Amino acid sequence: MAGERKFVAENVKRHLLKEYLMEKVQGAGFGGLEIQRTALGTRITLIIERPGLVIGRRGSTIKTLTEEIAEKFDIDNPQIEVAEEKNPALNAQIMAEKLAAALERGWKFRRAGHSTVRRIMEAGAKGCQVTIAGKLTGQRHRTAKFKQGHIKFCGQPSVDFMDRGFAVAKLKPGVIGVSVWIMRPDARLPDEIHVYSPEELARMSAEGRDEIVEEIVEDAGPVEGEQTAPGDTSPENTSPEPTGESPETPGQTAGETVPPEPAGDGGEK
Repeated sequence: MAGERKFVAENVKRHLLKEYLMEKVQGAGFGGLEIQRTALGTRITLIIERPGLVIGRRGSTIKTLTEEIAEKFDIDNPQIEVAEEKNPALNAQIMAEKLAAALERGWKFRRAGHSTVRRIMEAGAKGCQVTIAGKLTGQRHRTAKFKQGHIKFCGQPSVDFMDRGFAVAKLKPGVIGVSVWIMRPDARLPDEIHVYSPEELARMSAEGRDEIVEEIVEDAGPVEGEQTAPGDTSPENTSPEPTGESPETPGQTAGETVPPEPAGDGGEK
């Protein structure tokens, strides 16, 4: 149990650190967090839309943030790196925060939802879904969904290709939750099959054709029932070994000899 409790405590610390950094860099466009243990310490990489607001003048803001993290979360020698998000429209967390900020500025939820979906799809996403939940039009809670394109809700493609983000908008009627799901442009679904024509194969080099064959073999996997052991043990090629003994006739036991039939005409008298 000691090992399991350690893993749970580490994950709780990561989640608390993420919430703390989201609050500290609010307004700069927080897009994600990556934590990596190294020999020199703990490397924390922040994905930010506007890195200049996080770094500060001559690195003063990021130095203060590093000292606060080391003191509050008991992290040995934290090293914070800031990476710029080149395409914010394909980052679910950034788009969720933008949508929440638009709702706080007074945008209608339908206008904000459709505008967010259109911006994401124009950036090249294969699909997206925007969910807005809370007191939207009255005192009763309701949920509005805006989606376009292809979305995976379960299975391995959902884990590999879907990017999820969540933000909160604080309004006078109450708190509104915003959830954004984006399927990345490089997602390759299992049902997407491309058949190469003879002209395309002729234009390819030998190395390109070999790579395609390797991908097909990897995707297909091992053939079910195939035996890799040496020798062929298929039923067609398997025959019983001769034992040198004659087969037994019905009613004959092992080691018993059958007497010869008497000579005669074979008729009954």
